[in-house]
This record gives sequence, C-alpha cells and structure tokens, in this order.
Amino acid sequence: MYLVTLLGNLLIILAVSSDSHLHTPMYFFLSNLSLADIGFISTMVPKMIVNLLNHSRVISYGGCLTQMSVFIIFGCMDDLLLTMMAYDRFVAICHPLHYSVIMNPRLCGFILLLSLLISLLDSQLQNLSVLNFSYFKDIEISNFFSDPSQLLNLTCSETFSSTIVKCFVFAIFGFIPISGIFFSYYKIISSILRIPSSSGNCKAFSTCESHLAVVCVFYGTGLEMYLGSAVSHSPRTGAVVSVMYTPMLKPFIYSLWNKDLKNSLRRLCSRLC
Repeated sequence: MYLVTLLGNLLIILAVSSDSHLHTPMYFFLSNLSLADIGFISTMVPKMIVNLLNHSRVISYGGCLTQMSVFIIFGCMDDLLLTMMAYDRFVAICHPLHYSVIMNPRLCGFILLLSLLISLLDSQLQNLSVLNFSYFKDIEISNFFSDPSQLLNLTCSETFSSTIVKCFVFAIFGFIPISGIFFSYYKIISSILRIPSSSGNCKAFSTCESHLAVVCVFYGTGLEMYLGSAVSHSPRTGAVVSVMYTPMLKPFIYSLWNKDLKNSLRRLCSRLC
C-alpha cells in the first residue's frame, strides 16, 4: 500500500509538471496535495516497517514528538488544500470569465505559503501542549503511530492554555474548512441548476466529482476517528478507522474520474515505457 501510494502520487506530480495543459490552479493544488500525501504517509509507514522487522513497538520521546509534528503539518496541509480546491471549483463554475484574474499564480503561491505557515503554527501549538505532560516514560498509545489526539488526551488537565489550543485547532482545521467547502458547493450546485441543458449540468459537475469524493473520504474517516473515539472512549476504534483512510485512494479517484489527468497519465506512461 505504501509503495502504491508513493507511485500513484508521484505519477500525478510528474503528469501535472510535464503537461502544459495541466498548468492551471486546480492541478497546481492537486500536485501539492499529492506531495503532502507522500509526506503524510511517510511519517507513519517507514517507522512501522522498522518496528515490524525489529519486533519492537517502542518509539523514543523525541521521535514521538517529531512524528506527531510532521503528521500534523501534512495532515493540515491536506485539509487546507482541499478547501482551496473547493474554492477554485467555485470560482471556475460561478465566475468563469474572471477565473484567470482571480486565481492568478501569485494568489495560488501565496495561498500555498499561507497554508504551510498555518500548518506549522498548529503543529507547534499542539507540540507545546504535549510538552506540558512531564512524565512520558512507558506510555502506551493504542495506535500505529503517534496519534496527536491520544497524546493530547494524556495531559488530562483542562487548563486555559490547552482549551485555547483545542479551540484554535477546531476552528482553523475543522469549522472554517468544512464551512468553506459547504459554501463553495452550495454556490456551485445553485449555479449548475440554473444551466438550462442537462449536458451542461453534467459537464460542469464532472469537474467536481473527484474532489468531492476525496473530501468525503478525508473528512468522513477523520470525523469517525476523532468524534467516534470520543463517543465510544475506545482508542482501538480510532486505530481501526485510521487504516481506512489512506492517501493511496486519492490517485485512483483522480485518475478514474478526471479525464484530463487520465489522458496525461496515459501519455506519461507511454513516454516512460
């Protein structure tokens, strides 16, 4: 699964960079999403493989914090990039004549940089919350990696600072992105319904199908992992659900439902072979 994920996301990055027809904001965000997915899964699986080979389940204190920090950075990047891809589709469908002006390269680069900085800020805030927990010896985490939600729960103390951190994380990476995606698709669906021909409706919505599927997989498993484990109080539930979400699905979704990317991948494979 790890090798398929790496190969699939690398092929998307190569296809977008090698095909001039795909040098658009939508595929710019998609290639960066694939890069974030590679980093996201690479924070967990290599360490897991080493542990399996060594028959060990131990991770050092520094390794635990590093793995959690990098996991949060790439996870938040995924979250923010999916939100910006929804906004990109909103502008493309609802304001097609102004699309090239609004989604200019400077804005896209600024959005990517801002997403990275916000992800770094969130990672450091959660790191500081975990550092408040002084005793970190012989702690057992019921997951396959250093799950931030379980590490934050180890602190137990509902201090003012930890409450502020949790509210910030929920607002920036929960409420705001989901609200932005819902608003974008509300406007998209409203615009599509005003198109008189059914063929026009299908063509307009076909550009959103793959993104919408990825959003459902990402937020569906994420909400089940964190909200479901909070309700059932079973860490094992979160561990099982975490296996269900894998960046391996994204290349398959985009390559199967996106005609332009599918053609570009076919041309890339024919050149490589």
